[in-house]
Amino acid sequence: MIIAFWISLFLIIYTFVGYGFLLLLLVKIKRLFSKPFSFNVDAEVPTVTILVAAWNEQDIIDEKILNTLDLDYPESKMQIIFITDGSTDETAKRVSKYSQIELLHENIRTGKMAAIKRAMPYVKNEILVFTDANTFLNKAAINELVKHYQNPKVGAVAGEKRILVEELADASSAGEGFYWKYESKLKKWDYELYSNVGAAGELFSIRTSLYQPVESDTIIDDHMIAMRIAEKGFIIAYEPGAYASETSSANVKEELKRKIRMAAGGIQSILRLKKAANPFHYPVLTFQYISHRVLRWTITPFLLILLVIINLLIVLKTDLILYQIIFTAQVLFYILSALGWFFEQKNIKIKAFFIPYYFCIMNYAVLAGMIRYYKKNQSAAWERSLRKT
Repeated sequence: MIIAFWISLFLIIYTFVGYGFLLLLLVKIKRLFSKPFSFNVDAEVPTVTILVAAWNEQDIIDEKILNTLDLDYPESKMQIIFITDGSTDETAKRVSKYSQIELLHENIRTGKMAAIKRAMPYVKNEILVFTDANTFLNKAAINELVKHYQNPKVGAVAGEKRILVEELADASSAGEGFYWKYESKLKKWDYELYSNVGAAGELFSIRTSLYQPVESDTIIDDHMIAMRIAEKGFIIAYEPGAYASETSSANVKEELKRKIRMAAGGIQSILRLKKAANPFHYPVLTFQYISHRVLRWTITPFLLILLVIINLLIVLKTDLILYQIIFTAQVLFYILSALGWFFEQKNIKIKAFFIPYYFCIMNYAVLAGMIRYYKKNQSAAWERSLRKT
């Protein structure tokens, strides 16, 4: 029981905190022996296709189009495609008003991955940029992404996701904002060590020639598209200077819906990305992938529950002060989480309590996502979460 306790505690700490510290240490060691790739500021920029898959986004689609057209990139080298398959509102009609946009539309909803597959034959250019319809890019985003392709080892580049957090944020805003700031740090260090282990659909790009169709029932297509390129031996770069901004989920219920879908997709991807998990192919990638993704999406939520149970049993059977301190710390953490839930219900906005609450919600979502995936209750059709306006 003692051994199980310490293994569980170690894996939990490693997954959520320890990997970040270890990663930073490895990066600092690497900096002593190698220099980062040097970009040529005078290099000719490649041709780019921007692909936006939109479903029932009439309230925001005009703003997204104007944001895309305002990007600082040569117009002669940029193709813009919007695919609106299955939309039942005025999304397609509004896109059709813009002559600069290539509109693809069919009255059938088969999921985002199926829409992307259908759009691929229309892609003409060297670099393909994916971005979501409800996110807005900074003007320099494309230039910042494509500079990494000067390095022939780079096959994909992930941009940064930024959550707009109000000063008096609720649980969904504060928790999601904190989570993505931490994720951005990990992605920066992952790339500096070797490679990112996925990409967020809000903004990422690939070499068009490396695109490999993934299964149409894929739940988190962005992650799978990027990781299939990594499995070919290419690097997934990370560029914080290219960022996509969006508001947080409208509330915790909406954020939970999104997280459960992501967790179901995480399990699906782990079962399919066998090469990434095999250290005999690319050992550093495997180390990063298991540390950053697999542990979070598999055993860690179970270990959180197991740790409380084992710790309680040890406290009941022994008088060892260390185990009493750790148990007390766990109880206090979950009390803070419960207070976060209570304050959320009462619309009392205290960020300090929302971080533990969001942490618990995130891990509950993993468990719920596993159940949903194994019961085959998760559709590949994208489920847009309501966002704050």
